[in-house]
Amino acid sequence: MIVGVGLDLCLISRMERALSRSAGRFAARVFTDGERSYCDSRSSPSQHYAARFAAKEALLKALSVPDGLRWHELEVVQNPNGGPAITLHGAARQAAERLGIARLHVSLTHQGDMASAVVIAERNGEPS
Repeated sequence: MIVGVGLDLCLISRMERALSRSAGRFAARVFTDGERSYCDSRSSPSQHYAARFAAKEALLKALSVPDGLRWHELEVVQNPNGGPAITLHGAARQAAERLGIARLHVSLTHQGDMASAVVIAERNGEPS
C-alpha cells in the first residue's frame, strides 16, 4: 500500500551556483561522501547533485517531513542494477519505521536546466 508520494524539481544552474559559491561546504553539508564521490565522477556533476537534492526533497514530502531529519540521513545510492535507490539512516530510518514503510521507490531525471525526482513510500498490507 502506498503511504506517501513526493515530487521535487531542482534547477541545475541554481545547484551549480550553490556548489561553486561555497567552496565545497554546501555539498559537504547536504550530501554524503558516497553521493559526492558519485556526482564528482560524472561529466556534469551539477545535474547529478541537483537530481539527488530533488530526491531528498521528494523523500521528505513522501515521509510528511518528520522533524529532526538531517540531510546525511537521506542518501541516494545505486541499486545492484545501477539505478537509483534510497538508504535511510538515523532519524529518517526511525521515521520510516514508525510509518511502517517497507520500500522506497525513486526515479530521477534531468533535462535541460531541470532535475526532477519522484519518491513513493510503500508499506506491506492493506489500508487500516
